[in-house]
Amino acid sequence: MNTARRNLASRWRAALAVALAAAWLGASPVASAALFEDDEARRAILDLRQRMEAQRLAGERQAEELRRAYDENAQMRRSLLDLQTQIEALRAEVARLRGQDEQMARELSDIQRRQKDIAQGVEERLRKIEPSQVSVDGREFIADPAEAREFEAALAIFRRGEFPGAQAAFADFIKRYPQSGFKPTALFWLGNAQYANRDYRGAIGNFRALLAQAPDHPRAAEAVLSIANCQIELKDTAGARKTLDELIKAYPQSEAAVAAKERLARFR
Repeated sequence: MNTARRNLASRWRAALAVALAAAWLGASPVASAALFEDDEARRAILDLRQRMEAQRLAGERQAEELRRAYDENAQMRRSLLDLQTQIEALRAEVARLRGQDEQMARELSDIQRRQKDIAQGVEERLRKIEPSQVSVDGREFIADPAEAREFEAALAIFRRGEFPGAQAAFADFIKRYPQSGFKPTALFWLGNAQYANRDYRGAIGNFRALLAQAPDHPRAAEAVLSIANCQIELKDTAGARKTLDELIKAYPQSEAAVAAKERLARFR
């Protein structure tokens, strides 16, 4: 652009010099006008104008593009701010929901724990009132909880050495629960309480009742030996010998049979 201006200026200076020379030499006005109708100069001027117009239009387009870019950038910034605001709102909502989930988890855990406690309480109460399977002297059977408690209470009295109280407790138990699975064992301990109370005949009767009801009971051999002991206390030596012989024959592998053999040896 600067080169074109310099060329145009040079042409104008040349034309001006020619005009001045013509005027100095007394040339006519027509000749002077001819000097300024230089086609090349006009073309240079037109070319310069066109280039300047093109540059102006290009500048305007560039400015428009910059304006649009600025507007788009501003819009993008606003969108980013809106998006950031939404993200923060979502984070807050997630935190709130997470807090609700944790609270619900705690409440659920509390409910489950209460349900478990209630179920255990109900089960415990049912155990106290519903019949359940028990095991005594190696024998299993179904017994009422109250029945089991009364048997254990009577046995506890015997173990404390309170034999009159134990005799009364076991006698009452047998009357209250004549079909109880505890009865053979109750008869055994009742006979022992009577033996401790020197009620030998009553003890023999209960030991024999045990043998009649459950001859295969784990304590049957001990009951036979206890009968022999009662007979010895009653000075019934012949009856004791017979009982001991029967014990050895009926229960040869029992510990009671070993004791029976020792006592028979002392009789001889």
